[in-house]
Amino acid sequence: MINGKIIKVCGMREAPNIRDVESLQKVDMIGFIFYPKSPRYIYELPAYLPVRARRVGVFVNEDKDVITMYADRFGLEYIQLHGKESPEYCQSLRTSGLKIIKAFSVAHPKDLNHVSEYEKACNLFLFDTKCEQYGGSGNQFDWNILHTYNGQVPFLLSGGINSHSANALKAFNHPRLAGYDLNSRFELKPGEKDPERIRMFLNELKS
Repeated sequence: MINGKIIKVCGMREAPNIRDVESLQKVDMIGFIFYPKSPRYIYELPAYLPVRARRVGVFVNEDKDVITMYADRFGLEYIQLHGKESPEYCQSLRTSGLKIIKAFSVAHPKDLNHVSEYEKACNLFLFDTKCEQYGGSGNQFDWNILHTYNGQVPFLLSGGINSHSANALKAFNHPRLAGYDLNSRFELKPGEKDPERIRMFLNELKS
């Protein structure tokens, strides 16, 4: 954590890269994307899985049996849902012992209208930039929209966060802001993160 905020790095695949990113002591969560249409899709177990950082599995409109299979195989603690999953679906997964992160795509205040329906079914929310495809665009949305969110569930901020975002992130305050989700803007190529770029960003965020 940095300044009390969770640092999540998402979309990882290769064992050496996973190890290098986890060695950055401020990284709290590492995410694996199990959505076949994603360029960061993973299905084979890598030779190394995070030991210290929490493991997060990202799914889109997936069958619960498939999620359970990957959760067991990869030792996932958190399940991040990016599709049209219902509150009941989220609750059923949570009842099985998994922690649930529900992602919401945001472009306008109205995009937060139905978030409250998920309050009792999720451990965390994730607010990302609205785009046509699932899995993010690498672009940033207007974070000021989130000031209309007055729910009780903490959230991760996602969408276009890059190595130059530290000052803007430090300037953005919300009582339910739990952390930041880093992905495509810290990559050498899809699925391969640049540990040095992440390290420099985290140092700037901390300063």
